[in-house]
Amino acid sequence: MSDARSGGAPTALRMVLGRRLQDLREKAGLSYEQVAHSLDVTHATVRRMEKAEVGLKIPYVEKLLGMYGISADEISDFLALARQANRPGWWHRYRDVLPDWFSVYVSLEGEASSIRAYEPHYVPGLLQTEDYARAVLRAGLPHAPDADIERTVGLRMERQSLLTRPDPPLLWAVMDEAVVRRPIGGPDVMRAQIGRMIECAAMPNVLLQIVPFSAGPHPAMYGPFHVLRFHIRELPDIVCAENLVGAAYFDQINDVSTFLEALDRMCAQAAPPDSTEAILDGMRPAN
Repeated sequence: MSDARSGGAPTALRMVLGRRLQDLREKAGLSYEQVAHSLDVTHATVRRMEKAEVGLKIPYVEKLLGMYGISADEISDFLALARQANRPGWWHRYRDVLPDWFSVYVSLEGEASSIRAYEPHYVPGLLQTEDYARAVLRAGLPHAPDADIERTVGLRMERQSLLTRPDPPLLWAVMDEAVVRRPIGGPDVMRAQIGRMIECAAMPNVLLQIVPFSAGPHPAMYGPFHVLRFHIRELPDIVCAENLVGAAYFDQINDVSTFLEALDRMCAQAAPPDSTEAILDGMRPAN
């Protein structure tokens, strides 16, 4: 993928507009093939527009809306949103170090009303200190130039502003005990990182839970994932499950329900949120 003008990683708004185009087409009783014939494009192009896999070409969108019987005023409003959706997000300036799969996540994260996360290895990125983030990124990207690592740290720190913005999302993170036990960056880095988590746990929109080793196995022992929920009606709950080379995104109800059930079970096995501060403080390295 390349930049937003030719496709690129979609913004959340582009995903919303794609879903609206799909709804309008279905309400008009038109197939992909019928719409594609009117635009003189392949049916795959129409499908990719609705799935936000390509940019919203304004002439195509305008013609589609006319076919779907939309009023002139509504077309004008929709086209304004389409132009906005095609503009790169704030994270675009980090495109030199930001893969497309993660651009999608950053866009969705910024629109989320709640973010539920399971993390078996590292402190979630929204809670990391600079030094901790630097150590984690260096371990995960051993061949990256120092300049790229610093750029990625900068991106991670800028993402964290969403926790303190007006009307911030709820962040509810469940972490294995190994996250806090694993020494990353040395005692000073871990001491500061645990202090940062204790500060965040006191925020009204942040819930942190630790799953102790003594809790035994749980249903999500496969890898980290995030479940994002949105105020925007057209966006369903979306799961992002990370792996070594990227991430998979799930928005089908059955798939999302499986992840949510695993999270609910883990939350029941984990220590309650009101004990998190004491647990973290007990694991903080001594000065």
